[in-house]
Amino acid sequence: MSQLDLAGHAEVSTRHLSFMETGRSLPSRDMLLRLADRLEVPLRERNRLLTAAGYAPMYVEHALDDPLLQVPRQAIERVLQAHEPCPALAVDRHWTMVAHNRIVPLLLAGLPDELMAAPLNVLRLSLHPQGLAPRIVNLAQWRAHLLHRLQLQARRQADPVLEALADELRQYPAPQLEAGDALHPDAAVYVPLQLQSPAGVLSFISTITVFGTPNDITLSELALETFFPADEATALALRQLTDTLR
Repeated sequence: MSQLDLAGHAEVSTRHLSFMETGRSLPSRDMLLRLADRLEVPLRERNRLLTAAGYAPMYVEHALDDPLLQVPRQAIERVLQAHEPCPALAVDRHWTMVAHNRIVPLLLAGLPDELMAAPLNVLRLSLHPQGLAPRIVNLAQWRAHLLHRLQLQARRQADPVLEALADELRQYPAPQLEAGDALHPDAAVYVPLQLQSPAGVLSFISTITVFGTPNDITLSELALETFFPADEATALALRQLTDTLR
């Protein structure tokens, strides 16, 4: 976003915005929050901005098992359960899995205990050579997709944990994505996850859902990743898989 666009969105002159950027003018608390909102700064970083400017932090942070988060926690559980027979899970800002429905463990069966131990990082589990990587049919495309998404998140949040995770994942052995590689027919629209399973190759469309109006840092950093069948064969296999749970 250009300085002119930001000034317009924040309803302030470009001159005043320039003064704030160079330190010639100290932004008010309201102005700081307005700029952070226009720039979509995460709540955790907004607290840091407020503190750096000499203001008290505005946003609180509770553990997910805190009684104050009981209602949103129950909402997450209902969404995950309602998504069956398709897999769905919830992750925190570092991609640690904090909740999942009954389908997820069925797709992870047989993986090493050390990778499955808490805290379970879903990106590490996906791309680790002893994790899901050998089961992912389109590993080169899926790996490129995950790394791109992680790098954007790490850059936006300037989070050293995410940056270290990206560095680690890049070191894992993986097939190279060549310009002439055959892609999934729908790759121009979305990148599917094609996972080898006892029922054959399962093909998924992945979607991410976040809370729309959180004031708690924990809630603002939670994301629900839900997978939908990309073909009828996958939908049928998932229904049959769910039958084993009854």
